Amino acid sequence: MSKIGFIGLGIMGRPMAGHLQAGGHELFIVQHQSPLPEELLKGGAVACDSAKEVAEKADIIIAIVPDTPQVEEVLFAENGVANGLSSGKLFIDMSSISPIETKEFASRLNALGCDYLDAPVSGGEVGAKAGSLTIMVGGPQTAFDRARPLFELMGQNITLVGENNGAGQTCKVANQIIVALNIEAVSEALLFASKAGVDPARVREALMGGFANSKILEVHGERMIKRTFD
Repeated sequence: MSKIGFIGLGIMGRPMAGHLQAGGHELFIVQHQSPLPEELLKGGAVACDSAKEVAEKADIIIAIVPDTPQVEEVLFAENGVANGLSSGKLFIDMSSISPIETKEFASRLNALGCDYLDAPVSGGEVGAKAGSLTIMVGGPQTAFDRARPLFELMGQNITLVGENNGAGQTCKVANQIIVALNIEAVSEALLFASKAGVDPARVREALMGGFANSKILEVHGERMIKRTFD
């Protein structure tokens, strides 16, 4: 089993770290924005005082934080991960951030003799809790092979998109483009139906049986109806 550092124990990170712990891995955690989960501590997770200490004690460090500035802070602040790394360690960023900045971050860690994987996820809180996330990975094949057993505890659809850092984040941007356009299409369709005097809930039900069906229609469409048309 591996010594895993985990930074970012919010809505997504908390259940993801829980799956790693349930898989028998030793966890080293630090408070970032969310309090340290009591269930992880009771399960044997070691609380650290800084991201630097997490990196010193763990062999593989995973972060999932809100955006690019937070990843930069986690990595390169005075007590950040980079200052605790030694050659041969692996950093995995599972946040959704800039592909351009990802390449720079990876280059700086590579110079320390460490591998870097960008591995953003899709599937939301439901997927994080179920361990069914889609994980889009950019980075060297050898690092991906090393991390794959961990990814398999957190997700189901796991793809090495490219061996260059930034490939995973580029894929996530593509994902967000498709999701955003689908949300817009579903909302316009349901609004059109409502204004035409047709029950949007029944329209959604009918559309879910044809080519218009999608996760967006299924999940977000239901939310739209409850919040807007009920």
